[in-house]
Amino acid sequence: MIKSNALLAAAFSAAVLPVQTTAQSFDQVVQAEVLPGWRNDDGTHMAAVRITLNPGWKTYWRAPGDAGIPPQISWKGSRNLEDLSVTWPTPEVFWQNDMRSIGYTDELVLPLSIAPKNAGEPVRLKAVLDIGVCRDVCVPQRLKVKAELPEIGARDARIAAALVDQPLTADEAGVRKVTCSLAPSEYGVMLTARIHMPVVGNAEVAVVETADPEIWVAEGTTTRSGNTLVTETEMMHVTDSAFMVNRSDLRFTVLSGGDAVDIHGCSG
Repeated sequence: MIKSNALLAAAFSAAVLPVQTTAQSFDQVVQAEVLPGWRNDDGTHMAAVRITLNPGWKTYWRAPGDAGIPPQISWKGSRNLEDLSVTWPTPEVFWQNDMRSIGYTDELVLPLSIAPKNAGEPVRLKAVLDIGVCRDVCVPQRLKVKAELPEIGARDARIAAALVDQPLTADEAGVRKVTCSLAPSEYGVMLTARIHMPVVGNAEVAVVETADPEIWVAEGTTTRSGNTLVTETEMMHVTDSAFMVNRSDLRFTVLSGGDAVDIHGCSG
């Protein structure tokens, strides 16, 4: 299974020297390129997509907030691709006109761990990147990116830095427990989560994600009482259908002016 909600394209061929393709938006406010990276001892390849933005522009995290545009990617035309996982660096929280969005300014490097379906054969990756960029207004952008990955390659400090720039795990942040209560609402389900953890930093914001892409999670509220962070939000199905919520599939990311924390699952 390909695990991605990301942006990229990359490939390698044993008989062809590494080739890199750069894509640029029609109005030249955003550019994308492949960082070809290196081959790991286990046969997987670590590469990245580098997104650069003109001054004053920003793009979005995997959960962009109510004011953002979620990034999407199409892999149609890729060959010999068994698995691809994307690592999202810690994002920033932006406020504009009392609306919250989550994303990046200036530059975004998205590390990609790529596994070929057949070892020793070329992996041909093609991607159409649909992303949103914002300054005074938000506009969608479509970029097409492709590349060939080297057989060996060399470590890239930009990819390594993005791999390090990750939220703390629940254990690292001292999370003791997370409990969730669910209640029917007019349009879906109301969720209240209580995260028992020390203060992460100033202006903490908890972002809730589900494993089901057809469940939309509204922008919630986050408050703190001592060592308990409380977040409340509403979840709705995009087709207004009934749905079930699996507490173990919920993901909470606590963002702040300091560190961030990545938490998986909650109990009743």
